[in-house]
Amino acid sequence: MADLATLNGLKPPYRIYVGQSLTLRSGADESHGNTSPASRPAPGKTPEQVTRVTATPTPAKVSKPLAPAKGKAYAGSGVQKNTSVNATIVWRWPTAGPVISGFSLAETGNKGIDIRGSRGQAVKAAAAGKVVYAGNALRGYGNLIIIKHNDDYLSAYAHNEVLRVKEQQSVSSGQHIADMGSSDTTDVRLHFEIRYQGSSVNPMKYLPKR
Repeated sequence: MADLATLNGLKPPYRIYVGQSLTLRSGADESHGNTSPASRPAPGKTPEQVTRVTATPTPAKVSKPLAPAKGKAYAGSGVQKNTSVNATIVWRWPTAGPVISGFSLAETGNKGIDIRGSRGQAVKAAAAGKVVYAGNALRGYGNLIIIKHNDDYLSAYAHNEVLRVKEQQSVSSGQHIADMGSSDTTDVRLHFEIRYQGSSVNPMKYLPKR
């Protein structure tokens, strides 16, 4: 097989095709008239008419992309109301206190909920995850923490007095991550958001009733 491949310039995976002309002898052997039937021209054709067959690869079957699921939430879309809860995350309230400002789908509405409390009150992770942001560079949020829970869900905790975790730190559900404050707001409160695939959703649909 190796000699046949060498004589005919075949390369792995060494495919040959119907009607393909193959050389079975070296030039020295052919000069003695030992031309094999496989290398002779087909009946009624001149040697110039005998050409090698070039294989046309069969195109791979391409799967059609899946249609986007109905009810998928995007920013500014009313379908956010129907976003389903990710069953793999068990959410908990990030702090105690009454909700003083609710969620709104309006373009300039509240993209989370605001919970009243006292200065220094513990703010806790609403679910386990990794801190992807801890700082105060985002105007309007004050001292802010953002936690990534999985590929779909983030939670955000704003207006804190003190941040107790750092970026890239893993946190457990209920872990004390900040002290409540009034940074970048007029009174002491926690602004809390849940984001699904980058879009803000109503936290009240995820948090347990109390």
